[in-house]
Amino acid sequence: MIVLGIDIGGTGIKGALVDTSNGELVTDRLRIPTPQPSTPKAVIEVVKELVAHFNYDGPIGMGIPGVVSKGVVRTAANIDNGWIDYPGEAKLTKAIGCPVTLLNDADVAAVAEMAFGAGRNQSGVVMIFTLGTGIGAAMFVNGRVVPNLELGHLYLKGHKYDAEVYASDRTRKKEALKWKAWADRLNEYFQYIEFLFSPNLIIIGGGVSKKHDKFLPLLKLKAPIVPAELRNEAGIVGAAMAAYQRASGF
Repeated sequence: MIVLGIDIGGTGIKGALVDTSNGELVTDRLRIPTPQPSTPKAVIEVVKELVAHFNYDGPIGMGIPGVVSKGVVRTAANIDNGWIDYPGEAKLTKAIGCPVTLLNDADVAAVAEMAFGAGRNQSGVVMIFTLGTGIGAAMFVNGRVVPNLELGHLYLKGHKYDAEVYASDRTRKKEALKWKAWADRLNEYFQYIEFLFSPNLIIIGGGVSKKHDKFLPLLKLKAPIVPAELRNEAGIVGAAMAAYQRASGF
């Protein structure tokens, strides 16, 4: 089934049509800058523009940077606080006129990576992180997702700000950090993650993962740490898969 997947991010809202049988994009990806402020009304207008661009009428999957419980957005990370306790799934469905499945962005990206990427056929504890505007996190235990983790907001010992303020890719760019300096920060973060969860495998996604050779070899961890294979398309693919699964009654 061909389904529209949309990835709502802090700086860009991206969408494409996806073949959910193999996780491949069947159209070029369209990216529209996230409106500032990224209020629900403003974001919904951009989503409607994406739907019109693809001339699409069917189930739509979306990932959003926040905890989503039964279609209600409970937190807002890198988007406007107007999303907090906002019935996003119902409002988007009404505004667009198509059934919308709304989930945490890191969760849907991880679902795609587990199905079609570096996590396929992996058992035990697999953790997937997206390094971008913030730090998205997802964890799978023997193939089952633990939903709505917000591990980018952990506080590291001795630091005033949370982990994503300290070690996100946005921070790397903002502070013009060299790869080694950024890797040192990532080491601090991921060693704490290992202490807490003892993962069998860590997968790194987000746009910066295409430059994984610049920083992953510098990390000193017990668990294998590998780049995501779907990279910046994972959120779109996973969102489409979630919508297809709901439409199919899975």
